[in-house]
Amino acid sequence: MNSIVVMHDFFLDRIIKLKSKEEFISALTEKTRFGGGSIRGVPTVDIKGGNAVNIAYCLAKLGVKITLFTISDNIGSSILKNTFSKFGDNADLHVTSGKHGLTTAFEFMNEKGFKSNVMVSDIGDNGNFGPDRISSKDDLEILNNADAVVVVNWASNSRGTQLIEHVFKNSPKALHFIDPADIETRRQEFLDLLTNRGNVIDILSVNENECNSLSNAAGFGTPIPSNNYDSGEVKNAAAILAENIGVTVDLHTRIGAAWSNGKETIFANAIKVHTRTLTGAGDSWDAADIVGYLAGLDTMERLVFSNAYASLYMRSPYAEPVTVDEVFEFLKTIDM
Repeated sequence: MNSIVVMHDFFLDRIIKLKSKEEFISALTEKTRFGGGSIRGVPTVDIKGGNAVNIAYCLAKLGVKITLFTISDNIGSSILKNTFSKFGDNADLHVTSGKHGLTTAFEFMNEKGFKSNVMVSDIGDNGNFGPDRISSKDDLEILNNADAVVVVNWASNSRGTQLIEHVFKNSPKALHFIDPADIETRRQEFLDLLTNRGNVIDILSVNENECNSLSNAAGFGTPIPSNNYDSGEVKNAAAILAENIGVTVDLHTRIGAAWSNGKETIFANAIKVHTRTLTGAGDSWDAADIVGYLAGLDTMERLVFSNAYASLYMRSPYAEPVTVDEVFEFLKTIDM
C-alpha cells in the first residue's frame, strides 16, 4: 500500500476536565469576587492535536503508512517529530514553517447528562494553508501515488477550497475524503463547495452538528434534534444529505454511525464504553473509516470497525488510540 496523505492542521491541545460548566463558572465567579486566584485540583492533560495530526497518528497506530502535511514553528515541529518517531518509515512528515494552533478544550457533563466538549482555539497559520504549501515536484509525486488523500478542518482554513481543488486534482488514483469540522459560520460557503466540486469528493464525513449546519444551509432544516434523537433520524439525515448534495456521506454520532449514497442507507449502533476522553474521538473514527474503505470492508463491517475504534479511544484516559489487533480483540468480547 502507498501512503495515505493527510492535511493540514496541527494544534497543541490542553484538555481541562470538569464535572460541570456550572461548577466551573461558580468557581470563576468566586475567584473574581476577590480579585483573582488559582482554581486548583482540576484534571488537565496536554496532548498533540489538530484533526489532521490526530487522524494521521491514528492511521499510523493502525499500521498504515502516512504522509502528513502541516504547519508549525520549531518547538511544535520537534513535538511532531518526537510523537511520530515510533512509527519509523511509516510516518513521513512535511512540516512547513509557521504558527501552529493552540486549543483549550473543556470537557464536562451537560444538562442532559451527556459528556460534551467546548474548544477555545487560536488557529494560527492553519487558517491560511493553501496549494503553495504542497506544490513541489516531490509533493506532487506523493499526491499522485497516494491511496487516499484526506483533507480535514476546512472550516478553519480560509484557503480550504483552493487546497481541496489542488490536492484532489493532483491525486487522480486516490480516495478523496473530507471532514470539514465545525462549519456553522461558513455553512453556505461549504455547501457551495459541495455543489460546485462535489464530483471530486468521494466521502464526506460529518458529525451531527455539522450535518445540521449543512442541512440548514441547503434548506432542509435540522434533521437531528439536539441530544435526543434515534437511529431513524440519523439514517434519514444521512440519506437527505447524500441525495441532495450528490456526495456519499458518513455520519458519525453519539448513538451510532450511518452511511448513505443517496439511494441506500446503513446504520450501526455505537458501542458503549465508559468515556474518559472526548476530544479527538471523531478523528479516531475517521481514521478507522478510511482504513475500512481501503481494506475493502463492506459498509456494515466498516461502520462497526470505526465505532469500535472510536469507543476504545474514548475509554482511554490519555487519548491514546489502539492498534488494529486490539480492535479485533475488543469486537470478540462484545455482543453485537
